[in-house]
Amino acid sequence: MTPSISSQFIIYNLKKVYFQIKNLTSIKEAAEKFVQQLNNRNVFAFKGKMGAGKTTFIKAVCAVLGVTETVNSPSFAIINEYVSDTTGETIYHFDFYRINSIQEAINIGATDYFNSGSLCFIEWPEKIESLLPEDAFWVEVVEQEDGARVLVTCDV
Repeated sequence: MTPSISSQFIIYNLKKVYFQIKNLTSIKEAAEKFVQQLNNRNVFAFKGKMGAGKTTFIKAVCAVLGVTETVNSPSFAIINEYVSDTTGETIYHFDFYRINSIQEAINIGATDYFNSGSLCFIEWPEKIESLLPEDAFWVEVVEQEDGARVLVTCDV
């Protein structure tokens, strides 16, 4: 079932939560509402087509969490590390688009990061799905016809 489009940022439906982002000016509010839903989870798997807005949303979430340094896609580095200026918490941002095998992710110690207790935001998680912890929280970023984005999460 697809989410209904409204001015609300969170639409509850069938044990899924839909965060609607109508434009870049509303992304901060959506990120704030998303952060309220973290609930002690630490591994977040962001799924979506190229250009759907995964990095842009992660950047907004990091800002809400107190990261003041530049947040960029780790497309070439595979992993970027940030530190929250407000909490001192370490945040890892992965982009597995360029990896060619599970072994590459193992070689960089991906599972060590996932099991560290630090926040891990993962783009292209489907490429390393077998390495993700069972409690990884999946978020799908979907671009709407009007250019808005909807983030679909499960069982919040």
